[in-house]
Amino acid sequence: MRAFGFLSFGHYGGRPAQGGLSARQMLHDAIDISVGADELGVNGAYFRVHHFAQQSASPMPLLSAVAARTQRIEVGTGVIDMRYENPLYFAEEAAALDHIADGRVALGVSRGSPEPADRGWEAFGYTGSTDPRGADIAREKFAVFLQAIQGEGMARAAERPYMSNAAPGSDLRIEPHSPELIRRIWWGAGSRETAESTGRQGLNLMSSTLLTEATGAAFGDLQAEQIERYRAAFRAAGHTHAPRVSVSRSVFPIVTEQDRMLFGMRPGEDADQIGIIDGHRSTFGRTYVGAPDRLIEQLQADAAVHAADTLMLTIPSQAGVELNLRILESFATHVAPALGWQANTEGPVQGDPVA
Repeated sequence: MRAFGFLSFGHYGGRPAQGGLSARQMLHDAIDISVGADELGVNGAYFRVHHFAQQSASPMPLLSAVAARTQRIEVGTGVIDMRYENPLYFAEEAAALDHIADGRVALGVSRGSPEPADRGWEAFGYTGSTDPRGADIAREKFAVFLQAIQGEGMARAAERPYMSNAAPGSDLRIEPHSPELIRRIWWGAGSRETAESTGRQGLNLMSSTLLTEATGAAFGDLQAEQIERYRAAFRAAGHTHAPRVSVSRSVFPIVTEQDRMLFGMRPGEDADQIGIIDGHRSTFGRTYVGAPDRLIEQLQADAAVHAADTLMLTIPSQAGVELNLRILESFATHVAPALGWQANTEGPVQGDPVA
């Protein structure tokens, strides 16, 4: 680990008078947390994307606002659900964001996780999936998205192209175009097989606190194997650039008595959990809570944290700006330096060569 960022689920809801956040307040808090994190030297601000739920959605306006208000922090998603996306419009948005952010982008995408709506992507107009989870249309759309952001022709010019100097009948690419955007696309992999596919495509790997596998191995070891397989597939496919790899963890340093009251463990939370999600027996990563020296010891022993270049800390975003910045500051001050952290003032995060 050389870098860390925060991963926000963007929850809102409940009555504001009783402490609940409105959607407006959640979005403004997200921007303010990002600005404060940028000033602390935090390397990334990442947001989950869910539909038909009181959580973050349509991430591009938020990411653009964060990029415009910050100087060094990377902005991204974990992850965008391709089942709900128009791949060409998404390509336009992603390129525009990349230009606004001056390349400080880490767009995580995937097939998506279970959503509140039954086949909700069909309500967005995307029909034709024969897979109850929509994986088929997600893969098809992602392939088109990759073609688009790499500048391939996606339409043919008219006989008299209006407002364009394109030759009649020539191929037209999506505009704006950002040549290096492909290096800033991540796939959210929940299994070893998906990680290998990600490596073969030469994409970055984003792995969360959930794996749709359960072998009996500790979560960190299972995830480290996933990363190893990803890098082996990346290398075997002949890719030569240095890819990025991130993992997510819930980590709460206990520095004050108030921290202990707010983040104290409930029984069972300090161990991996096995459950069923989306029809798969899955492993859920543990929550780390404790004094900084204890957290350092535990995270140094976490094989996946050691193998990744970036650690994403899941934060209780609905708890407000001040509390979340205190969590990030405590981690930056008391834990991250011992793990090899380099603040965002040291420059953009670099991946590890796989050769």
